[in-house]
Amino acid sequence: MLWQKSWVETRWRFLIGFAILLVLACGIVMQYPAMRRLMPLAASVGAGTADGRLARAIEHAIEVQRDYRGFVWYQWVSQNFAHTWVLFAALLGSGGLLARSTGAGALFTLSLPVRRRDLVEVRALTGLAELFALALVPSLLIVVLSPAIGERYSLADAAVHAACVFVGGAMFYCLALLLSTLFSDIWRPALITCGVAVLMAGAEAMAAGGSRFGIFGAITAESYFRTGALPWPGLLVSVAASAAMLSATLANVNNMEV
Repeated sequence: MLWQKSWVETRWRFLIGFAILLVLACGIVMQYPAMRRLMPLAASVGAGTADGRLARAIEHAIEVQRDYRGFVWYQWVSQNFAHTWVLFAALLGSGGLLARSTGAGALFTLSLPVRRRDLVEVRALTGLAELFALALVPSLLIVVLSPAIGERYSLADAAVHAACVFVGGAMFYCLALLLSTLFSDIWRPALITCGVAVLMAGAEAMAAGGSRFGIFGAITAESYFRTGALPWPGLLVSVAASAAMLSATLANVNNMEV
């Protein structure tokens, strides 16, 4: 009953996110031949700009995308995939664990003949399973579709990047879940979580070494792309933060009054 309840509460958010990520993955693959043709033009634009920072940014983007693996990492892993996945992590974690309120939904949920620990665990595991599917399946689709344009993308790379997105970004899901014990609606936990994600991404971009040790450095796994080394610091921070927020979520639910 709890598994079905959790699935019903989140299924449309999951299915919409699943469809969007699949479409984005297809678009990335089909975009590469055009991008390859435009690469010389982009290089000339970068060389001709007077803004030094813009020129360096263009040169960096061109250098990274000189081969198909770099293109997929730059366009998919570090941008479309990471940003969209974090957004749906916030949406899937929001709602379902109603805050301290007098609403009928909260009274019904908290009056069910199950332990509150079971309620939190089932809700958390359902969302994490959905997020794992959102991380893995679109990445595997790139592996499957790449031969259609005469390219090959490593299954190992797809699996590693999917795992890093899932483990590194899980803390945003857990944050939304925790906030859902404080707010009775879906939108405030989701918006606050997205706001936190934007602030963290900005802080990491400005901090020296942020991409290596930060959460978004773990999500994009730039160190793995460049050197083959997994971003362990960021992954471990995310796991620890996720565990702490899940414990806080359970404590809040245990303290709710029926």
